[in-house]
Amino acid sequence: MSLFDTESDPPQPSFKGPRAGGAPLAERMRPRSLDELLGQEHLVGPGKPLRVQIERDDASSMIFWGPPGVGKTTLAKIVAETTKASFIEFSAVTSGIKEIKQVMVTAAKAAERHSRTILFVDEIHRFNKAQQDAFLPYVERGAIRLIGATTENPSFEIISPLLSRCRVYVLEPLKEEQITALLRRALADKDRGLGALSLTADDDALSLIAGYSSGDCRNAYNTLEVAAQLAVADETKHITKATATEAVQQRVLMYDKSGEEHYNLISALHKSVRNSDPDAALYWLGRMFAGGEDPLYLARRIVRMAVEDIGLAAPEALNLSLSAKGAVDFLGSPEGDLALAEAVVYLSLAPKSNSVYTAYSAVQDDIEHTRQEPVPLHLRNAPTRLMKDLEYGKGYLYAHDEEGKVADMDCLPDSLKGRTYYHPTQEGREKQLAARLEEIRKIRAGKRGH
Repeated sequence: MSLFDTESDPPQPSFKGPRAGGAPLAERMRPRSLDELLGQEHLVGPGKPLRVQIERDDASSMIFWGPPGVGKTTLAKIVAETTKASFIEFSAVTSGIKEIKQVMVTAAKAAERHSRTILFVDEIHRFNKAQQDAFLPYVERGAIRLIGATTENPSFEIISPLLSRCRVYVLEPLKEEQITALLRRALADKDRGLGALSLTADDDALSLIAGYSSGDCRNAYNTLEVAAQLAVADETKHITKATATEAVQQRVLMYDKSGEEHYNLISALHKSVRNSDPDAALYWLGRMFAGGEDPLYLARRIVRMAVEDIGLAAPEALNLSLSAKGAVDFLGSPEGDLALAEAVVYLSLAPKSNSVYTAYSAVQDDIEHTRQEPVPLHLRNAPTRLMKDLEYGKGYLYAHDEEGKVADMDCLPDSLKGRTYYHPTQEGREKQLAARLEEIRKIRAGKRGH
């Protein structure tokens, strides 16, 4: 459909199957029906929610959320083909909201003549909140059926009014065996695939391509095309593991340093350290390095782990983490990466205590929810005569002059007297601090006659 179609020219269906000729293999092999689709059984299997919605011709708008290459665009096109709707495809990366508004106006006029339009917006999260507002009137009136695709969490990236009017379907990465089956299908298909080339392929070659695709079918098809070209060029017409390795060149790791996967990976690293699992911690650290993460970002997070989860049970963990950060500064990457790996292993094996973290959180909560009391007079300095006359410092007891170096003196505001924030654990060196704290309490209780 052209953006300049007149009112008398309603949108026409644009999905007629794969493009011919020189289209990429991934485009040529795009499934044309639910029966051709492989994967996403939790959504499109018999009786599953998306399949039921499609078969009932339910006109609700939808958001497809999932990683690249799992079939978001394919599903949208299948919906259009199955429901006999006009299909208009936009990318939020290359299209502006002005263009889409023009199409929505045209589609609204077409709807008055009972012509249905599906507006598919890829990477819809790229539109800001104000831009997303433009969809609302047309979605509410049913003038268009919006299908948005996103790799980001819709809860954070799609405005609530629009999200509430759409059904969200979560698409999962394809399994390696599923991608391998699709590659076999492409090698055999003479009409749309590579069947006319009469290629053969070893199982381990296709497994390697599938494994290195990280669940992205489009990437697997692209790699298979390269491997096919190599096999034709050497006149063997046979794809071996060595051929596949050459085609892969570099493993594709799903990683977006500013997106949800970034937070998923750092969460996995932190929780592995917290759970004293050095192997998992090293793996997630390696994944983040492979994805191009800034080593200094990782160093900052590792320092945070040292104070949040190890704390006073092994206070040397903080020094080690800061030293690792210094090594990264001094050596850069990749030489400095090993210092962070060393810190991660140590933090994983160190005794754990979050007592300071929880104590400080309780302090912050009290600060937020109690009135800001003045500092008690006996804790104030009195450098001037006026301050002394106002009884600043009156009643202060100098701990070094007291037996046991502990004075019988309250240091919290009156409304918080007796409040206990720090509860030491019996882990690592903190066990010694717990014993010292108990000794201090006994000294203080003795002076109060308790």
